[in-house]
Amino acid sequence: MDFNKALWQDFSQKHGLTDHQLQQFQQYYTLLKSWSEDINLTTITDEADVLAYHFEDSLNLAQCCDVSSAQGIADIGTGAGFPGIPLKIKFPHIPIVLVEVVQKKVTFLNEVIKELKLDGIEVCSLDWRTFLRQTEYPVSLVCARASLRPDELIRMFQASSPYKDATLVYWASHDW
Repeated sequence: MDFNKALWQDFSQKHGLTDHQLQQFQQYYTLLKSWSEDINLTTITDEADVLAYHFEDSLNLAQCCDVSSAQGIADIGTGAGFPGIPLKIKFPHIPIVLVEVVQKKVTFLNEVIKELKLDGIEVCSLDWRTFLRQTEYPVSLVCARASLRPDELIRMFQASSPYKDATLVYWASHDW
């Protein structure tokens, strides 16, 4: 695939990426674009738009909280892997769990993890309520990019939840 080199170079410099991380983002973009032609992952597939609305938006989480020292991250309703996979590429040392119930998206996410050779990341296909009741991942940061309503997300703070001490980050861009 031919990439817009200037666009990718700007992205790389802005986020302090290594050559390997940049290559992973480009490979992720290629997979996202290819799979989106066959299944409904995202309607945003233009190179510049994916960089801005998916990759940069995901990495911008680090501007509002200290992502680099997170014990672990749970990405709720990750869809095509946003923000979890971009965060894993940028912060490879952080364990990440991608929570997604749609099977075709789960299949895509597992393919991305395999193709990008990402370690310390897994896909959990449980729904949110079951995830809260049946899992105990070492998570200090829970993020949801407009995947569930806030009144559903705050269930994590119930006294019986293993995630009650985690920080919840929720955002929805006005551009979506």
